[in-house]
Amino acid sequence: MPDIIMSMFKKFRSLFGAQDMTAGSPFSCLLTFAIPLLVGNIAQLLYSTADAFVVGRYMGELGDVALSAIGSAMPPCNFFLVLFMGVGSGVTVMVSQYFGAKDYDNLGVSIGNSITLIVILSVFVTTVASSIAGPILRLVSTPNETFEMAKTYMTIIFLGSIGIGLYNALSSILRGLGESVFPLIVLLITVILNILLDILFVAGFGMGVAGAAIATIITQILSAIICLIKVAVMRDLFKLSIKMLKPVKRIVRQIILLGGPNAVSMAIMFASITFVQSLINSMGYMVVTAITITQRLDSFAMLPSQTFQNAAGTFTGQNIGAGEMGRVRQGTKTVFLMCLVFTSVMVASMLLFGRHMLGLFTDTESIIDMSMTFVRIATPAYLMMTLTGTLMGVMRGAGDSIGPMWMTMLNNVILRIPLTYLFAYLTRSEARPNGSPNSIFLSMLCSMFAGCIITILYYRAGKWRNKAITEKHDPEPDAA
Repeated sequence: MPDIIMSMFKKFRSLFGAQDMTAGSPFSCLLTFAIPLLVGNIAQLLYSTADAFVVGRYMGELGDVALSAIGSAMPPCNFFLVLFMGVGSGVTVMVSQYFGAKDYDNLGVSIGNSITLIVILSVFVTTVASSIAGPILRLVSTPNETFEMAKTYMTIIFLGSIGIGLYNALSSILRGLGESVFPLIVLLITVILNILLDILFVAGFGMGVAGAAIATIITQILSAIICLIKVAVMRDLFKLSIKMLKPVKRIVRQIILLGGPNAVSMAIMFASITFVQSLINSMGYMVVTAITITQRLDSFAMLPSQTFQNAAGTFTGQNIGAGEMGRVRQGTKTVFLMCLVFTSVMVASMLLFGRHMLGLFTDTESIIDMSMTFVRIATPAYLMMTLTGTLMGVMRGAGDSIGPMWMTMLNNVILRIPLTYLFAYLTRSEARPNGSPNSIFLSMLCSMFAGCIITILYYRAGKWRNKAITEKHDPEPDAA
């Protein structure tokens, strides 16, 4: 009996450490890694969902206006916070490939340098972005009813960017090591805290959107501190020290080369959303509110694609680092099928229970009706994302960030923005002088279809196979 208990204890402990994905069944490796990651991403989304729920429910008649303010503030916020995401994506590739190659010296330096870069970027975002929040909101035609609330929300988020940045980088490091259970536990704890703080600041102290923003910042800082402690105690792989924080030109350059294009991709995406947001804002705050709460459901529908994209990246990075291209092909097929199943369940749930979910944020029936129309239009796009997300994750995990950057630019700038304004122009009416709100989601659907075809063609071309940063890479010419 003691042997059985000891064996179970060892298996339990193994869930809270780095996971070597270069051996064993690809399905087992990916499922063990991806499930906690998926639950963690759901918990992450509950941050913003809790904000929307509490703001919508506890601000009385101003609830819909406050939701509109948060919706207007988020795209420009994300445009600046994408810098942290870029560093995170770059360090995930480096950590996964160095871990797969068992190169622990470069592994430790990469982790230390990524933390330094985040601190530097945090200073920039705090000082620069927070000072221009107002002009940015004016630039995207934020409705007068929501302007001051949106400005307050943006400013507070920017002032607390150090917590957001560090958490993003540290969770990316753990993800590259194959560790997904510990971040999940951290998120579950901090999400509960975030909901309690939301209720306290918004409902208890009457602080409105400012209280929601402060609650988010506090919980992000706490998450970052806990993850930093976790990284610091992983002494079996590396010993985090002050020396590792000193910038090394070769490592910093590699993080920028790997993460920069991804940051540009996300910046392009958020810039396009911000550009489209200007059109949305011109349609009135009711439309902005409807799209804001739709995006809460929209985020859950896209969660599997985002989760399995990260899983594909870590699996690919570790196996390319170990020179196991055959396992990469197996993993690609496995990730796609898993992603498709989970996305189908999410989308079916939205279609069946969407009205009840939307009712958590508002009682206004016209807004709920509008939101459900958006969800139905976007349903095919969610399913297409399963394939593009998987292939993008594999390519980025292999070290190819340039190709996905150009594809993102094509999808979000060259296709989506012109289509959005074209559809809006063609659907103008006396009731909707700036066009039908449905044009926002119809354009997304069309651009997503074109982007899916282009992604498949680029992936089949196979140039991404030769982008590894480690020496054990042994590319195979045949496509997966």
